[in-house]
Amino acid sequence: MRGMTLNDTSSALSLLETRRSGKPRELVAPGPSPDQLERILTIAMRTPDHGKIAPWRFVVVEADQREQLANFLSRALPEHDPEAGPAHHQKARDFAHQAPALIVLISSPIQGHKIPLWEQELSCGAVAMNLLHAAHALGFAGGWLTGWQAYSPMVTRAFCSDGERIAGFIFLGTPRNPLEERPRPLLSDHASNWQPPERD
Repeated sequence: MRGMTLNDTSSALSLLETRRSGKPRELVAPGPSPDQLERILTIAMRTPDHGKIAPWRFVVVEADQREQLANFLSRALPEHDPEAGPAHHQKARDFAHQAPALIVLISSPIQGHKIPLWEQELSCGAVAMNLLHAAHALGFAGGWLTGWQAYSPMVTRAFCSDGERIAGFIFLGTPRNPLEERPRPLLSDHASNWQPPERD
């Protein structure tokens, strides 16, 4: 893994082979411009979507809204952790201020639709991955986080309508330090050839 150029944009395949997320707390300016962010989100939507129902949406938290989000997460924290102390509240506030750009990805399935809920949720996950690929292809790095914030009823109500869920907080920016590769699973541990079942 030493010597590998991570997020190598020299070709589509090299980018896929070297893609590496960035830690949101280590992402700094510059982040994507408004035009670049629009391009990233447009690319993100070019994803498998059985039924063409687009069961997802984006909520962009602007730079001048980060302090409001920080205050809100601090207020929401006791619902998750009634014993939270000052350090926990500061961590909740810091979460809101990471990276230059923040997109909250919302899973917005159509209830009762003929397309199974599971397939709609898979499509939302594919959007998140496409979003990261697009950001990395433009020379940025991204990090996809969940944490208690994604499962908090109070935070969910602030971003979602009935039946929706937060799929993740996706932070985009430029790595402050060179990215480091992490251990990857062995293909042989996770791939096999199908063995037809024996007849009853």
